[in-house]
Amino acid sequence: MDMKIEHQQTSATNQQQAEMASPSEVPNDPGKMFIGGLSWQTSPESLKDYFSRFGEISEAMVMKDPSTRRSRGFGFITFSDPASVDKVLAQGTHELDGKKVDPKVAFPRRTHPKMVTRTKKIFVGGLSAPTTLEDVKSYFEQFGPVSF
Repeated sequence: MDMKIEHQQTSATNQQQAEMASPSEVPNDPGKMFIGGLSWQTSPESLKDYFSRFGEISEAMVMKDPSTRRSRGFGFITFSDPASVDKVLAQGTHELDGKKVDPKVAFPRRTHPKMVTRTKKIFVGGLSAPTTLEDVKSYFEQFGPVSF
């Protein structure tokens, strides 16, 4: 079975990748949050509208690919009052534009250059249409226990 495997250590890794592209866009701001899992249709305005229920938003941005101008599926919001971050995190699940989004506290890469958080998740892409969950499970069981 020919599979393309891409390890995803955490959404913090995605955040770190975003920061490598533009480290100046993630200043050390206690009111700043990384928002992962955004829909391709989510705009900075809809991001701001949704999260403004938790407090006043001073900035909202959706990161875009510089060549295609398409959303990269994540963005950042900055609250005027850092206490609003706790309100967002306390709610648990968030859904915006039909997708479950994953808000996290934004940490500047320079502050934690070697921060690595382990997870058991991987992304598997490039599967053919007839591939089943059982096919994927049986392939990866050679490396250890598999759960979905």
